[in-house]
Amino acid sequence: MTTQILVTGGDGFLASHIIQKLLEQGYAVCATLRSLTKAAGVRETLAATQTPNLERLTFVQADLSQDTGWAAAMQNVTGVMSVAAPVFVNDGPVSATVANSADQGTLRIIKAAETAGVKRVVMTANLGAVGFSSFDPQHVITEADWTDPAQSGLSAYEQSKLLAEKHAWAYLAETHSTLEFVTVNAGAMLGPALGAHVTGSFGIVQRLLTGKVSPNLVFNVADVRDVADIHVRAMTTAAASGQRFLAVEDGAISMREMIALIRKQRPAVAQHLPRHLLPAVLIHALAPLNKTIREADLTLRLGHNVSNQKARTLLGWQPISDNASAVLAAVDSLTAIQREESAIKGG
Repeated sequence: MTTQILVTGGDGFLASHIIQKLLEQGYAVCATLRSLTKAAGVRETLAATQTPNLERLTFVQADLSQDTGWAAAMQNVTGVMSVAAPVFVNDGPVSATVANSADQGTLRIIKAAETAGVKRVVMTANLGAVGFSSFDPQHVITEADWTDPAQSGLSAYEQSKLLAEKHAWAYLAETHSTLEFVTVNAGAMLGPALGAHVTGSFGIVQRLLTGKVSPNLVFNVADVRDVADIHVRAMTTAAASGQRFLAVEDGAISMREMIALIRKQRPAVAQHLPRHLLPAVLIHALAPLNKTIREADLTLRLGHNVSNQKARTLLGWQPISDNASAVLAAVDSLTAIQREESAIKGG
């Protein structure tokens, strides 16, 4: 019997890459969608990228905010990739309601998996839960680090993911659960999109391509293909149980370096790239006045010496990408999506 893996949020940027990799390795995949009307589009996207074994892909309707559908989704499932996250429409401080929705969505999946006898859950977590209280540039950030939930400048998304992860680990410890749990804490996720769905980190690249002025922020980037690979290895490696893994490329990359890279390697889309970047001293001075600026200020002050050694050693992972490749793949995806949207409007 073919092992079946459940992937939540099956139409998402990362989820589509995970589904592709699982199908390539011969697994059966059941993907959750908030609406089954999206199923055809997911299948078409995967078919367009020559993904094999599509007959092993099925879909089930389930929403993180509701209990309905999860019991059915967990049937005949060995492992769960908990990839989907709540969608936030406000950019204000994380309210108790927002934080609770992230917590409850994660716990809903964990409890449904326990009830169904699922062996392992791999949860997509965030680098913001690990290294966003580390200001010493010499400190090597590892899976042992945790961000302070009260850290000034932490975005709503980062804080909600941090709280959801902390509470998941606490719940499993307090209940002495036998469920195997793993988190993959990804950096700013770039790389190629399989379809039109991209992640929020693409806003970094989009901001540059449209000429919006920014400070010289530095990022630990993760190519989505490497993040997907780490997820699959975390699901299939026995020693991964109970562990966190940082999914980042080697080193970090600044916006100034991104601009130079795009200008050199993708000159056709470089016409609007900013000529100047905002000085850090200005961001520091304005941070108390504006939430968005506080988030930028936090990024400017952080250390970015993040280690991916644990994924290499324990999972046998080797990156297929690097910072430059991940950025350029995101540029190419954004360009292709924009071209297609223009053609639709023109048609």
